[in-house]
Amino acid sequence: MHPRSIKIGSGPWTDLLRCAIRLAGIALAVLPLLPQPGAAKQALVLDVQGAIGPAIADYVARNLRSVRPDEVGIVILRMNTPGGLDSSMREINAAILAAPVPVATYVAPNGARAASAGTYIAYASSIAAMAPGTNIGAATPIQLGGPSFFPGGGPQQPPGPRNGQGKENPAEPADTESRKIVNDAAAYIRGLAELNGRNADWAVEAVRTAASLPASEALRLHVIDAIADDVPDLLRRIEGRSVRVAGKTEPLTTADLEVVTVAPDWRTELLAVITNPNVAFILMLVGIYGLLFEFLNPGAVAPGLVGALSLLVALYALNLLPINYAGAALVLLGIGLMVAEAHIGSFGAIGVAGIVAFVIGAILMFPSGAPGLALSRPLLAGIAAASAVFFLLILGMLLRSRRRAVVTGGEALLGAGGEVLFWQGTEGRVRVHSEVWRARAASSLQPGTRIKVNAREGLVLVVEPA
Repeated sequence: MHPRSIKIGSGPWTDLLRCAIRLAGIALAVLPLLPQPGAAKQALVLDVQGAIGPAIADYVARNLRSVRPDEVGIVILRMNTPGGLDSSMREINAAILAAPVPVATYVAPNGARAASAGTYIAYASSIAAMAPGTNIGAATPIQLGGPSFFPGGGPQQPPGPRNGQGKENPAEPADTESRKIVNDAAAYIRGLAELNGRNADWAVEAVRTAASLPASEALRLHVIDAIADDVPDLLRRIEGRSVRVAGKTEPLTTADLEVVTVAPDWRTELLAVITNPNVAFILMLVGIYGLLFEFLNPGAVAPGLVGALSLLVALYALNLLPINYAGAALVLLGIGLMVAEAHIGSFGAIGVAGIVAFVIGAILMFPSGAPGLALSRPLLAGIAAASAVFFLLILGMLLRSRRRAVVTGGEALLGAGGEVLFWQGTEGRVRVHSEVWRARAASSLQPGTRIKVNAREGLVLVVEPA
């Protein structure tokens, strides 16, 4: 009998066989979806080193958005920062709170710190840990371009608001704008502390009085969750802890995770370079001078092309940095005055004013209080000195040109020597500067006589014997 002619009849054994076939089909369909025994999860380590700026925010946020919970068990931010921009810090915190996996901030190596913006990031993380010999705190926001809010730091300020007993409250800054900034930061970090069950009172104190703690005190006051010597030690110490991830509480399984470090890619490195205030400032100057040179010498192409590219990159970088627009306007005014000096030649008055405006504008353009975001004073001094030398050379060239004899136009003929070619009576023709001119004199001259030009009347030269 042909195999295809076999039919399954009815009966209890037949029904059982059919159920077994269906279960086998379901098992084969679900099997690929189950986690494979050989695919171990990873502990992803991101290095947050230096000032918190646009480059680090982009690096952290992109990696947190791309993690997959079936591949990554936890993300660790290995941090050593003096602080940074409020906007970049909030971008990182938003990415941490929206991450599909737990995020731990680990202040390391020994001697590292999580100051200012780093403290907020640690409080936003599901796990906060420190290596021995590290510190955390000093989270008072600084108004860029304004006075410091640290008690006793910076210039003397007028007395601040007074408390109920009529005594001055040193934790409150004097002016209203500063109090708004500090109160907003205090409320923000208190919300992060309550979200992850940490010491909210000390967090507010770190904002209002710039308090700071070493690792051992931070653990005792429940500012952090653990002290660990390295990343593997941290993974062992936080094993089994309950954390909140995407609004849910879940236990950590970290002891056997494979540690994988993700280094910053070329995009992060490039963004870090161009958002350096010194590089952005140089690119801006190269762009402006390149375009000016192209406008003054149409058709040169290369200066205009380099200048346009440099200026566009500089504008992109300056858009990400906190700059003072009044300072930027003074820089542009200074460059305009120096260019005007080169063309007008006012013997230094406009040029000196341009250099002064340029230096003052560059100092005001970038804030001096933000770590890693201030313009290098030696660089500024070098650029100002180079500009001063350049315009001193131009001024010297102008002075020498005033003392030099005129070599073009009608004035160049006065006092020039020549030779008589033809003469009749008191008029004739002479050769001066290889040109033949009509001439007249008070007396008769002989051909070949050397003459000197005394004046010019239209196209006639008034001459006399040399």
